[in-house]
Amino acid sequence: MTINTVVWGENIHEHINETVRSIYPNGMHNTIADALNQNPEISATTATLQEPEHGLSQERLDKTDVLVWWGHKDHGAVQDEIVERVAKRVWEGMGLIVLHSGHFSKPFKRLMGTPCALKWREAGERERLWTINPRHPIAAGLPEHFELENEEMYGEQFSVPEPLETVFISWFQGGEVFRSGLTWRRGAGNIFYFRPGHETYPTYHDANVQKVISNSVKWAYNPVGALTSIHAAPNVPVEQALEPIEERGPKLHKAGEAGYR
Repeated sequence: MTINTVVWGENIHEHINETVRSIYPNGMHNTIADALNQNPEISATTATLQEPEHGLSQERLDKTDVLVWWGHKDHGAVQDEIVERVAKRVWEGMGLIVLHSGHFSKPFKRLMGTPCALKWREAGERERLWTINPRHPIAAGLPEHFELENEEMYGEQFSVPEPLETVFISWFQGGEVFRSGLTWRRGAGNIFYFRPGHETYPTYHDANVQKVISNSVKWAYNPVGALTSIHAAPNVPVEQALEPIEERGPKLHKAGEAGYR
């Protein structure tokens, strides 16, 4: 089994901010992909905002098992056509891992249907992540808690739909807490949001963070294949009903005619 994974990166800060460039000289997306490729079950490649179709052609997405998404500075530059393409593939069963400031990304907001807003502060403070669901596959091999010495604070309220599961909760040096590892299912697709990852800190070089992302890719993977029928809305003829019935009353559509969308 090989999980075909695409790590999508906005790829802006690495080119305009010297601090970010010094931490991630090859880009955050490549750092994340390189860590994922240490797992023999995962084959990770990258895509960026600047590529044609943002590196996410229909052909490529059709072959993608899990998409990892990091964006921050220019969420609005992502074309709506690509957003719908990503959402469609998630509904069909592609996994989606959204990292840090990707909470405001167009694909995540499209799939959540809420503002996805939160409190924040840039102070380089300590973050302590508590593993509150230790038997969850995403938490496999992780300690009861681990710390990141410098991170951006995110605080509640996090305006997302009630998650299926909460795997991690973060505490920050300034006193705030945040639900930092959450899962959802949309259609046939598994979604995981993981909070850490501010670009001016070396978060994606941390072994525990890399472990969480690797575990989440394996958790989000759906080996069954694409559920393309999820988009179908067939008009079932009377003669195909499971039990004999007679038509009664007026109707808008002829037998077999497509409905309104």
